[in-house]
Amino acid sequence: MSPIIPNGQVTWGLQLPVQSQSPSFVQPWESTAGTAELVSVAQAADRAGAFYIGVCDHVGVPRPADERMSAMWYDTIATLGWLGALTCRVRLLSHVYVLPYRHPLAAAKAFLTLDNLSDGRAILGAGAGHLESEFELLGVDFESRGQQLEESVAVIRAAFAEEYPTVGGPGAQVGIGMSPRPSARTLLGGASLPIWIGGSSKVAIRRAALLGDGWLPQGPPKMGLSNAISFIRSEREAAGLPAAFDLGMNFGSVFLGPADFDLELFARGPAVQGGAEEVAERINKFAAKGINQIQLRFLGKDAQQVCDQIEQFGAEVGPLLSCD
Repeated sequence: MSPIIPNGQVTWGLQLPVQSQSPSFVQPWESTAGTAELVSVAQAADRAGAFYIGVCDHVGVPRPADERMSAMWYDTIATLGWLGALTCRVRLLSHVYVLPYRHPLAAAKAFLTLDNLSDGRAILGAGAGHLESEFELLGVDFESRGQQLEESVAVIRAAFAEEYPTVGGPGAQVGIGMSPRPSARTLLGGASLPIWIGGSSKVAIRRAALLGDGWLPQGPPKMGLSNAISFIRSEREAAGLPAAFDLGMNFGSVFLGPADFDLELFARGPAVQGGAEEVAERINKFAAKGINQIQLRFLGKDAQQVCDQIEQFGAEVGPLLSCD
């Protein structure tokens, strides 16, 4: 277990638009967008120096949940793999992959392959899931999803670490071959393919602290961000785990400069607007607490304006981010 963000560095990333279109966050232009727009945003993030691009995960959204969530959720691995071939540097994050839906060795194989093909850019962002009707549809027990996640992480870590792990089910004691292996870049210095655990409840935060290399909050934690950070640190110390850990937060919607459209309408709520120094100052307040990866939503009237915002952020705000 080890973090992947260098000590003292503050990084930023984004969950990609288009590939998921929940009414709670979709922008108007996304409803008619497709392949070209998705690629343009991913490549803009790559050029701008984003640490990661993220893709969500739902197998299917049963009615009537689709009314509040939509039915548009691109497959996580297919999307990340495709975008990995069209980008060069940006990391490929599942935010978050619902592990109880899959056999852990199948999940491990998917991310091992993604990491190998993308030259070490995969991050497994894992979660327990939340949509009970989807669990029922897939024949997966909803109440035990947390335990299932914890058991899956143990198997996946073994598969990430060994080519022939002896875990995963009946007969696994003979060793099951898990290749391709992580890329040489991932394995450099004894590192492993990273696992960030998602969730904002107390139990999810504890799970991240004890099982993950990092934490992916999904909305503000009820205990408050500062308390959540302290909780993670105390849990890791009590368990004898290293203090180094990747801490994330959802900063929300941002727009640099004056906007010629209704920001709150496009953001589906409040948005941070201002110049580069002002936005950087607001982000750095969280970095001073120990946060080292910030997830942003970039607003625009269309995909091109979103791309312009991403590149402007990378050029003007990114260099100003600091934990000092």
